[in-house]
Amino acid sequence: MSRSRAGAVVTGAGRGLGMLIAAALVQRRHQVLVTDVDEEAACAAAAELGPDVSWAAVDVRDEVQVAAARDRIVAEAGRLDVWVNNAGVLVTGPAWEQPPDVRRLMLEVNALGTVNGTVAAIEAMRGTGGHIVNVISLAGLTAVPGEAVYAASKHAAIGFSLSTLADLRLAGIKDIDISCVCPDGIWTPMLHDKLDDPAAALSFSGKLLMPEEVVDAVRKVLDRPRPVTAVPGWRGLQARVADALPSFGLRAVPLAVAQGRRLQRKMLAKRPSVRRPP
Repeated sequence: MSRSRAGAVVTGAGRGLGMLIAAALVQRRHQVLVTDVDEEAACAAAAELGPDVSWAAVDVRDEVQVAAARDRIVAEAGRLDVWVNNAGVLVTGPAWEQPPDVRRLMLEVNALGTVNGTVAAIEAMRGTGGHIVNVISLAGLTAVPGEAVYAASKHAAIGFSLSTLADLRLAGIKDIDISCVCPDGIWTPMLHDKLDDPAAALSFSGKLLMPEEVVDAVRKVLDRPRPVTAVPGWRGLQARVADALPSFGLRAVPLAVAQGRRLQRKMLAKRPSVRRPP
């Protein structure tokens, strides 16, 4: 591969949103390393995205594998400019109904995976600069019934991201940015498979986003870093108000859940015509 392009890594990029983010980085002339825990998916995505894309099977819970991905893109591109922590796991239901291994999986992939990727990226970017984009969720900003452990993992991810950004600035490091993108429910295979899951109702209560809308938000923060970007913005404002006034927010939850259930039932009624995302 040529060393004339900036290096980028996207985790969880074997399909769906991660693959689209990788494609956007290719369009921006980055040399991209696609990573995914699914080796076949990562390989297929890289082949589809073009000659400036390589791939690696990476479990983001394993800091050794994450560091190896970092070292590989630096060796291939000469430097690391962008790291996108996109890998995530969502399992719905009350925490007390979930097996311990499921709770641990969400916490480790969503929170520890973000920590591992961010720390690995900072080590490569010190002295050269760069941008870390952490794909979080609106669940990182407020209470989400039916997704308590998922929300906990996302609260941890955003708390870690903002605290680390503050640490960078206190250390006098101004050329490394961290941006958190917090989308509402995204029409991906993960959400499609939750159509008949009442515990996922809140994910359907707002604007159901197309993946391209989230990719556009990633493009915007790459051009103009922002610590937190909610997609859409008005849902982020709702989440912030609910978080600032928790008693009010909790009272409003049943209304939002009912709205989400209505959309789920509506989409289920015409399921044969509802296209499953790629």
